[in-house]
Amino acid sequence: MRRVLVEGVWPEIDAGAYPVKRILGDDFTAAADLIADGHDLLAGALLYRHEQDDAWREVRLTAAGNDRWQASFALDRLGLWRYAIEGWVDHAATWLRVLRIKSDAGEQSAADLPIELVVGSRLCAAAASRAAVASPSDAVRLRDAARDMARAELPVRERVALALEPGLAQILSRWPDRARAARYPRELAVSVDRPRAQYSTWYELFPRSCGAAGQHGTFRDAEARLPHVADMGFDVLYLPPIHPIGRTFRKGKNNTLDPGPDDVGSPWAIGAAEGGHTAVHPQLGTLADFRHFVAAAAALGVEVALDIAFQASPDHPWVTEHPAWFKHRPDGTIQYAENPPKKYQDIYPIDFESSDWRALWDELLSVFTYWIDQGVKIFRVDNPHTKSLHFWGWCIGEIKARHPDVIFLAEAFTAPKRMYALAKLGFSQSYTYFTWRESAWDLETYMRELTTPPVVEFFRPNFWPNTPDILPDHLVDRGRGAFAARLVLAATLTASYGMYGPAFELMDNRLRPGSGEYLDNEKYELKQWDVGRAGSLRPLIRRINRIRRANPALHADRLLRFHRSENPSILCYSKRTEDRSNVILTAVNLDSSRQGGFVHLDLAELGLTTDQPFRVRDLIGGGRYAWRGSRNYVELDPYSMPAHVFIIERT
Repeated sequence: MRRVLVEGVWPEIDAGAYPVKRILGDDFTAAADLIADGHDLLAGALLYRHEQDDAWREVRLTAAGNDRWQASFALDRLGLWRYAIEGWVDHAATWLRVLRIKSDAGEQSAADLPIELVVGSRLCAAAASRAAVASPSDAVRLRDAARDMARAELPVRERVALALEPGLAQILSRWPDRARAARYPRELAVSVDRPRAQYSTWYELFPRSCGAAGQHGTFRDAEARLPHVADMGFDVLYLPPIHPIGRTFRKGKNNTLDPGPDDVGSPWAIGAAEGGHTAVHPQLGTLADFRHFVAAAAALGVEVALDIAFQASPDHPWVTEHPAWFKHRPDGTIQYAENPPKKYQDIYPIDFESSDWRALWDELLSVFTYWIDQGVKIFRVDNPHTKSLHFWGWCIGEIKARHPDVIFLAEAFTAPKRMYALAKLGFSQSYTYFTWRESAWDLETYMRELTTPPVVEFFRPNFWPNTPDILPDHLVDRGRGAFAARLVLAATLTASYGMYGPAFELMDNRLRPGSGEYLDNEKYELKQWDVGRAGSLRPLIRRINRIRRANPALHADRLLRFHRSENPSILCYSKRTEDRSNVILTAVNLDSSRQGGFVHLDLAELGLTTDQPFRVRDLIGGGRYAWRGSRNYVELDPYSMPAHVFIIERT
């Protein structure tokens, strides 16, 4: 008896298995095809509710052409929202259309009008019954209409005029007969995060390297570095693990296996006699010191993110208290972690196939909740792709249900589908392959993938030009211009980006041969960074981050568009707000030498018309250029500045 088919619902990820992602304050739009037999008019509704609400709210669908319908609602609460789509035959609207056609036909259809008025009278009476409780005034109006249409003593044309009065159609549309409405068979979900899940600017800092020369730094020492980080415009300060570090198989400088007595080891070798994942390394300070550090950062507009690495040093309390949580070899020993050719003798991986998995999962969940209680709401999760995917779906779901403002960044340099699976399971952001993408074709192809459905609906990229684990060849070989170009690319291609701070800021490009990592890597030793040194990238970083903050076009990725360049060494792309009130056009020289060439702009995308003169103002250097039409010239020298970040100014 349900004549309507509801098909092609969008957005929908993997047949509704996973929620799509949005941020607080977004207007969420859903669309569907409503299809039925015959010529009757259709109507439909988008139903929605927050997961903590029992009652559904709804907004009517509007026709978008070719049987496509859509509607929107405001996402005004964090957490998970449910939505569904219903469609039905709109008998009242169909009747009104037929009545209007026959009335306009004059004498040709005059004999049919009395019958149509009887039909309309019955439709109005039925609608009045549906409206009676919720809207008595509508019910009265509908009953009056039903009575008047049935009054045979009134002239037919007078009754037709009453039926076609616009106000009646509006009232009828509010009380349709939905007894045979068809609902899409799946309830779908949208996960709503706070804005920082979409737009964020990260700086990675090792607190232990903030002390005086040769001294192990503390949280108090790191606190003194906070104004420097805030001044450059970063809003997230990411700390590697802050826990006690094991001594068994501790790594020495440059990842050697023969540490000296004063070697500090890798922060990712978590756990010692002083405690494990809920303990603070005693040389960094106390838990109270950490809380003070978090509060001091917040006062400067900077949020502290913690690294969560679910692995253990051989000295971790879990190894003796819960041996079943680790894989044992036939000789009874525990296998250390490996990612050939890399070996991590100082780390034991956790066994997610443990017979004691329930206790293990509960313990790992408690690590997050412990640090949430200390004021941390952002976590960078180390190698989540090497842990159970089902664990992440459960764990993140449990945390978000209690703390919907928590943000998770996946450090997942892995196969694309595995990265996407982690995002579907709840990770708010993810590291990406940007670090190794160099050519214009590579970057454009990758960004098109990330900003095209379905990926754009659930995956939020976070671009990092470097990490403590990764020093890419282009930063080793191409000098200052490469650092500047990668900074601009990371900061303008995506709404979230980060850097391994001091190393990038000071353009450290010393590679340990054969490793792909930094020479004298900070993962294994204390470093002294002269962040006040003349000639650093600090002024440019500050400038770029201020540009990002001032231009809402750079706060999202959906409206990224590429523009053709005649020179393959120049990448040209734009971002804009929905209403095109803020349009940013970026051109980057990807080569190590001066390059020039014409770029062909999609003027409609930029909100411009053919031959309309306009100005572009370079937000980095301050220059203004008068352009006209789609084909315009740029020239970029990496020795001075390898990029333009233009704002479009209409004349």
